[in-house]
Amino acid sequence: MAFTRWDPLGDLLALDERIGQLVGSDAPGWTPAVDLYETAAAFVLTAEVAGLTRDQIEIHVEASRVTIRGARAARPAGAEMPCAQFHRVERGHGRFSRTFALPDPIEADAVAADLKDGVLTITIPKAGAPGVRRVEVR
Repeated sequence: MAFTRWDPLGDLLALDERIGQLVGSDAPGWTPAVDLYETAAAFVLTAEVAGLTRDQIEIHVEASRVTIRGARAARPAGAEMPCAQFHRVERGHGRFSRTFALPDPIEADAVAADLKDGVLTITIPKAGAPGVRRVEVR
């Protein structure tokens, strides 16, 4: 039998994200797949947003939270579908909104985003640790 340490904060954040997906303020129509990982200097968030242009994606950062929003049309503008009935619809469309709470403060002014081949990559630098210095008494 293996024991694992319970992480109540991690469980709470996961629950918060799930609830946000279900009843979020933007009533998501689909949820892009996301990977979020950490390096020594930054957090890196990648999201699959195939079919979206740079103008269709919004990124908001504050303190230690990152929110991505966007919308994908059911069919490209101007495209006609000469069909009487769909047999399968698997590609999500509509609005989405995802918010991620990060465990450390971030440098909001230095966040960078890149969209390439349908993958959005957001690099979120960590805020520098508060300086520690010794104060001499005179």
